Amino acid sequence: MFGYMGKILRVDLSSGEIKNEPIDMQMAQNFIGGAGFATKIIYDEVPAKADPLGPENRLIFMTGPVTGTRFPTSGRFAVGGKSPLTGILATATSSGFWGPELKRTGHDGIIFEGKAATPVYLEILDDKVALKDATDLWGKDAYETQDILRKRSGKRTARVACIGPAGERLSPISCIINDEGRAAGRGGLGAVMGSKNLKAILCGGTQKITPAADEYLKMMAKEVTAGVEADPFAGMFTKWGTAFSMDMGWAAGDVPAKNWQVGLWQGGEGYAKIGGSRMADTILKPHAGACFNCPIRCARWVSIPSGRFKYEGPGPEYETLGAFGSMLMIDDLEAIAWMGELCNKYGLDTISTGCTIAWAVEAFEKGALTKKDTGGLDLTWGNVDAVIETVERMGRVEGFGALLAKGSREASRVVGKGSQEYAIQVKGMEVPMHDPRCYFSLAVNYATGMRGACHVQGSSYTVEMAVISPEAGLNYKQGRHDKKNKGLAAKVAQDLSAIYNSVALCMFAGMALQPSHYGILLGITAGLPFDANSILQAGDRITTLQRAFACREGIGRKDDTLPKRLLTALPEGGAAGKAADLEYQLNEYYRLRGWNEKGIPAKEKLQALGLQKAADDLYA
Repeated sequence: MFGYMGKILRVDLSSGEIKNEPIDMQMAQNFIGGAGFATKIIYDEVPAKADPLGPENRLIFMTGPVTGTRFPTSGRFAVGGKSPLTGILATATSSGFWGPELKRTGHDGIIFEGKAATPVYLEILDDKVALKDATDLWGKDAYETQDILRKRSGKRTARVACIGPAGERLSPISCIINDEGRAAGRGGLGAVMGSKNLKAILCGGTQKITPAADEYLKMMAKEVTAGVEADPFAGMFTKWGTAFSMDMGWAAGDVPAKNWQVGLWQGGEGYAKIGGSRMADTILKPHAGACFNCPIRCARWVSIPSGRFKYEGPGPEYETLGAFGSMLMIDDLEAIAWMGELCNKYGLDTISTGCTIAWAVEAFEKGALTKKDTGGLDLTWGNVDAVIETVERMGRVEGFGALLAKGSREASRVVGKGSQEYAIQVKGMEVPMHDPRCYFSLAVNYATGMRGACHVQGSSYTVEMAVISPEAGLNYKQGRHDKKNKGLAAKVAQDLSAIYNSVALCMFAGMALQPSHYGILLGITAGLPFDANSILQAGDRITTLQRAFACREGIGRKDDTLPKRLLTALPEGGAAGKAADLEYQLNEYYRLRGWNEKGIPAKEKLQALGLQKAADDLYA
């Protein structure tokens, strides 16, 4: 079967039954793979109002038809489930080598259901699949787990995806770690994995992935790779990693500081102290750390040879630098790298972890929290020691850390005393490190994000940075503070992200492709007939079904909002005096989406996309 391996594993953890199910090619035509397949399966199989940490939830690992091929950045895979952080459907993607290795076992994906009686891990070595005892692994960090299982398998090329202690202890901001420090990071899917007593999945395969037209794929891959290597923007990722956004973004007002309260930090000098250039000059180490078949090579490998933060391993990317740096007013690059390392080991989402700590620091500053609440910690801005100890406690989900490990929305609800105002989240998901006061399209994009506030499943701000898509109706570079067409930017970005997360490709390559390019790519890899229009329709179908899931859970326009702070202009910085008109954007976005005034997809829209079950659910 071209592009696909032709089968998906279904693992019932309650009974121990493991079986293969054939790929449904009609589903492939409608949902492609990756995040699209995960969305369809979760919608169909997870009942409304199901407990995200209960056995009825599904945990889906899914590759796409391009995963593991010669096409650049094809190392990605998607994970999906009902989020314990938000209560709605969440998909998260990761890269490295685990996805291609799963596919080389002869499987396109895995569906986990039920709950094991005791800790287990799944071992897949080609067609030999078995659940094995993981009691000795429970409590070990993500790095230890990967090392132990790879050695135990006896297969040098085997790869492991696993959870750390935070996922075992059901933190809603825990994530799934693979290939050292890569992560399916957002939405608490690590807790879903922990709730099923599933510690890890080891994959080792030897099977060949067969494209429909390999010579054409080779030609397309060569051309795209050449374009990437010649692109100055991609070159910045190669030289400085995503951390270069810290060096460049602050001047426009894009880098949040002090829990989104200020527009300028140390007159601009603070950002330079923790940016990609400083990292390259100090702790960055040359390392063959690129993801599978990736010419961009944005992954960082750092070495801190001595001192309290001594370690060598994966380095921080931009979101981690923002969450633990400017958000907390910490300008010690080595300390921030160590905080990211702790999150990798414990299996914590760095965005939600840093942002929740920023909420706690502000709550402490304003009297909503005291030392009695924090277990003696002096939570003040820039206090490295207090933040590191807080991360440790969150990773262990103990004491004050157990409260913060729930995320800022729940922590602020428990604490009260007005602290909800400075929990900067949407639908429970902490806002990432790009400011909607800098790029107005991010306002509606965050407010309507299918998994909560997200900059990667809808990178609309790139439209304001010159990434356009004429085939999708984005014909010009938008001014970042324009009033009109931000709803269009968000819709198109969300739909196209659904495509590259289903195909599955890295967003840094995926954003450069027009819809017709995806049509060609799916034709020569999977033999599927797509053109620009059907690609756009597939993206719309996936995002609309994700929204239907949210609506089934009670989400509507009342939830499509931002914290007041993000709709209030700052007096200084590159976006001084600017704030988006969210209501205007929402009206435009809903109209383009075919949603009613309550934010629910119209029945006719659902039917036109072939989503009759969703139409029946929402309009019974």
